[in-house]
Amino acid sequence: MVSEGAEKGDSGKKVSFFEKNDTICPICAHTFKKEVLLSGGGRMIAGNLQQDLRRKYEPSKKFGEVFPYIYYVTTCPGCWYSALSTDFTALDPKVVVKIEADTENRKKDMGLIFDSLDFTGTRSMKEGTASYYLALNCYQYWPSAQSPTFKMAVCALRSAWGFSELHRKFPGENYDYLEKILYHKARFLYQLVMEKEQSGQESVGSIAHFGPDVDNNFGFDGVMYLAGFLEYKYGDHSNEQKRLSSLSAARRAIAKLVGMGKSSKNKPSVLVEMARDLHHEMGEEFE
Repeated sequence: MVSEGAEKGDSGKKVSFFEKNDTICPICAHTFKKEVLLSGGGRMIAGNLQQDLRRKYEPSKKFGEVFPYIYYVTTCPGCWYSALSTDFTALDPKVVVKIEADTENRKKDMGLIFDSLDFTGTRSMKEGTASYYLALNCYQYWPSAQSPTFKMAVCALRSAWGFSELHRKFPGENYDYLEKILYHKARFLYQLVMEKEQSGQESVGSIAHFGPDVDNNFGFDGVMYLAGFLEYKYGDHSNEQKRLSSLSAARRAIAKLVGMGKSSKNKPSVLVEMARDLHHEMGEEFE
């Protein structure tokens, strides 16, 4: 495993700051300073939008590589409770009890992946990835009224992004294996979001930012697209008949998204174009 600090940025330039006021963990009452991303000054040079709707950022000479999404999740350095930053203190008392009882398991599970983590200092990709992985675990205890399935899906996807970057930096650590696991988890969860929304079991109506990255808000259209994309890339291949059936359903959903893009100018053109390309790519598997 990568040693502590080996993956920290070395540009010597600040890309974040720590809030003056303390944040109090709702689980263990530990107090800490929350780290916040700085914007402007050439810190973020937007690059291409990837097929999984991840925004790539070009490294700058002054600040090096910056990954904005790792600053939008908060983790308590004491008990390792983690959630999207806007959710961190919005906990039901019953949820607090469950997450508190699971503290040792959280830490033990993370210890199997990373040999050391520091949630008190300037975060690296290692801490950012771990934070989303921990949040994925914590959201399982949240009530359906707070849309936990969608939030778990976002955390799984961003965690997969993190493991992808860690594999690029440290190819001998088997992070690519974890990347695939998290993409498969994201596939399952995005499909579940669609099913629960359609059945009324769990609504995403209260979600303000769908992402999936922090620079774009593709709304529920993004959920539809990702459900199709992830099914295509990471769906089960063990049974050809089931594979074609699930892929056919996913392709119909993508076709619907393309159709809505033609009839409405309000749909993000970049997403509609990507959906059109994906629909064509998926069709080739049936040939």
